Amino acid sequence: MSAAPPPDTIFAPATAAGRAGIAVIRVSGAGAAAALAALAGGAGPPRRMTRAVFRDPESGEALESGLSVFFPGPASFTGEDVAELHIHGGRATVEALCAALRRLGLRFAEPGEFARRAFGNGRLDLAEIEGLADLVAAETEAQRRQALRQLSGALSALAEGWRACLVRALAHLEAAIDFADEDIGDPAAGVAASLAALAGEIAAHLADGRRGERLRDGVEIAILGPPNAGKSSLLNALARREAAIVAETAGTTRDVVEVRLDLGGLPVTVADTAGLREAADAVEAEGVRRALARADAADLRIVLVDASAPAVPAAAAALIDGTALVVANKTDLATAPPPPTLSGAPVHALSLKTGAGLAALLAAIEERARALADDGAGGAPLTRARHRAALEDCHAALVRAQGEAEIELRAEDVRLAARALGRIAGRIDVEDVLDVVFAELCIGK
Repeated sequence: MSAAPPPDTIFAPATAAGRAGIAVIRVSGAGAAAALAALAGGAGPPRRMTRAVFRDPESGEALESGLSVFFPGPASFTGEDVAELHIHGGRATVEALCAALRRLGLRFAEPGEFARRAFGNGRLDLAEIEGLADLVAAETEAQRRQALRQLSGALSALAEGWRACLVRALAHLEAAIDFADEDIGDPAAGVAASLAALAGEIAAHLADGRRGERLRDGVEIAILGPPNAGKSSLLNALARREAAIVAETAGTTRDVVEVRLDLGGLPVTVADTAGLREAADAVEAEGVRRALARADAADLRIVLVDASAPAVPAAAAALIDGTALVVANKTDLATAPPPPTLSGAPVHALSLKTGAGLAALLAAIEERARALADDGAGGAPLTRARHRAALEDCHAALVRAQGEAEIELRAEDVRLAARALGRIAGRIDVEDVLDVVFAELCIGK
């Protein structure tokens, strides 16, 4: 039997658990080549798939027939020697190969450990690894595009470009401090204009309406209105299934019912809420409280009213403003068309019973969701609160720097601004967030 690989060599399935046509087991570390030699008789040519019969390293029994590929470090995902076993996806087959790797002395990887090694070896920075986590978790086309741009380094390149400008400005300021007594002119000339321009650019990037974060997490939509206006029916129409109970009895919905949807490639969470009225009991009162709380937290409020009712209840009317999407349902029962506006907001006529107006309403909801979370044609959106906090710290330092009369204090603020930008890609001060970031990745990544 071949000598056991070093204990720091790790392995894990890189594909999801369960029966499948193909499964991939990834190995990373100094013992990757030795592991392939023990299981398949050799590593094969680098970066070329090789047909292999994988055998038990102790008994020599054939465990599986598949493919292997070897990636010598540092030109690999982790920067170390990496091997991949491409095998059939049956649970017993995967378990047999994993057991064989354990017998060779390899260690089962922790969640995100492959990516953490890639970070430690300079193959990916922290923002790119967050993009990888988002790509693995992407549920819609827009999320996929945004995650791929971040994994490809768009946000890191933007932050690094800003940081390079600050480093140059800092060098000029420090030269002015160090050579104050020398006749070398004014090394800091032009720094103020450069800092002002950069502060403006960063402020513009921060004023993005949190589109990147909304796209990553999903747009929160709340359906609100009086009892029996058709809120649960609208939720079911959006979900295209019976997600909520629909009944003639007022107050049927007492808790918040959520459905996650792909709306034109955008992720949205639609919440059906309790009818807004004077509660008949404590349970309904709690439902109304939760409905109002969801209204406050929602990115988009759909206020649904009954077109056949004589008036809009005050509790529902209070939620109508310039940002709400107002819908008058049950137009099939109304004796007159609904008013064109309510409290200054356009009214969308709808009959969930006949389907009249539903297509137009779906288009309007998608348009509003896209305005809140559109990934656009490119760019480098901020996708996490961590990115936004770092950029806000940078901007605050730049604003202070422009107001400092003492050049030494100005230089310190520029240094703090540069350090804040460094946190986005994980260049400095990131030990406290590393565990959180890598824990978001699954085993095998």
